[in-house]
Amino acid sequence: MAAAFTELRMDQLPTDPLLHILSYLDFRDLMHCSFVSRRLNELSKHNPLWKSQCCKHWLLTDDDRLQSGVSWFCLFKQYYTDLGRYIQYYAVLKRAWEQLKSFLQQRCPRMIASLKEGTTEVELNDIEAQIGCKLPDDYRCSYRIHNGQKLVIPGLMGSMSLSNHYRSEVLLDVETAAGGFQQRKGMRRCLPLTFCFHTGLSQYMALEPAEGRRMFESFYPCPDQTAQDPSAIDMFITGSCFLEWFTTYVHNVVTGEYPIIRDQIFRYVHDKSCVATTGDITVSVSTSFLPELSSVHPPHFFFTYRIRIEMSSSASPEAACQLDSRYWKITTSDGNVEEVQGPGVVGEFPVMTPGKVHEYASCTTFSTSSEYMEGHYTFHRLASKEEVFHVAIPRFHMVCPPFREPVVRTQKALASYTPRFDDDDGEYCDGDGDDFDDVRGINMAALEGAWCPRHI
Repeated sequence: MAAAFTELRMDQLPTDPLLHILSYLDFRDLMHCSFVSRRLNELSKHNPLWKSQCCKHWLLTDDDRLQSGVSWFCLFKQYYTDLGRYIQYYAVLKRAWEQLKSFLQQRCPRMIASLKEGTTEVELNDIEAQIGCKLPDDYRCSYRIHNGQKLVIPGLMGSMSLSNHYRSEVLLDVETAAGGFQQRKGMRRCLPLTFCFHTGLSQYMALEPAEGRRMFESFYPCPDQTAQDPSAIDMFITGSCFLEWFTTYVHNVVTGEYPIIRDQIFRYVHDKSCVATTGDITVSVSTSFLPELSSVHPPHFFFTYRIRIEMSSSASPEAACQLDSRYWKITTSDGNVEEVQGPGVVGEFPVMTPGKVHEYASCTTFSTSSEYMEGHYTFHRLASKEEVFHVAIPRFHMVCPPFREPVVRTQKALASYTPRFDDDDGEYCDGDGDDFDDVRGINMAALEGAWCPRHI
């Protein structure tokens, strides 16, 4: 019996099963195994094992290895020596950058041409010394891949165009961002991520948990116009960390969530349920929140929406029709209901024929953080003006991003704010549009007159 239980030595185990077991291990465990015995030390350096590690963590290909002229194990060590601190972020961010560039190469070539090469560890360390603050590793990792973009238009981080209002956000390189690093009260330890030449709008990242902000979250600052203290800053939150902020944006771009219009990325969001078909005509809606025209105090939330009206290409020529008027039912989160009617859409009376598509943008403001709109268009047939019919506009929701007030805010009594009806068609307007102009530096009067169905 004793002869049947001979000692099994490591060097007597077959190679293939051992390599199969090792293939399930991550690079850290492979390195640990290399210290166990001479046999495992040899097997843990098996080239195919490190090929999978290089593909997983550094997204390297056979061409990359051939070009390097070294083994997969040595190639992994080279990358780890340079980028090891970012190994938990690198593959995710590198893949996001590659997807974004591949998607935009034919659609927005100017954006691709504006991207800057990645920065170095030394340069990032110098920036940290300059601002006296540590940069998060996910931010550093992304900037090792691409150091933002040149200060050109259009911006990589999205555009918006509405009447005479235009915004396009550039992804700042780290040197320019460091120049805008904030130390003033209300924005201490905040680093700009984006910048718009036309509006001065920036998204910021909080490098320290100060003044009501959480570390590394991104936000649009929004001055509290009702506070006596001018440093009271409210925040529209756009991300909990750089990784989430950037990869979510890339996902929305490459999946078509954000449309490409005239070689630019427009941050309209389309809810797939916001589509309604009446006969041969389909109406769909997408929306976008404009933080540069909004405020938390006083509550003033500005949205733009884009509507697509399309007549089926299979419709008969006799189905041709023209839009006469619109009807809106607007419901705010506090249960308030308003009804608005008016001729045409933004001053136009589009004619719809088989296969025809008509798109237009309009806007609305409200004093609650969310609302929804629905309604219908009235059309008449071109062949017979007596034939009048309604086309449904699907219900679509507009919800502003999460916002947060500063920890300490000097309250100021808010004067009663009573909206008035416009004399022409009962739609809401501000009592004095110039007040908002002074705050934002934008000609709101022209914007309202041409586009806004109501302005609270």
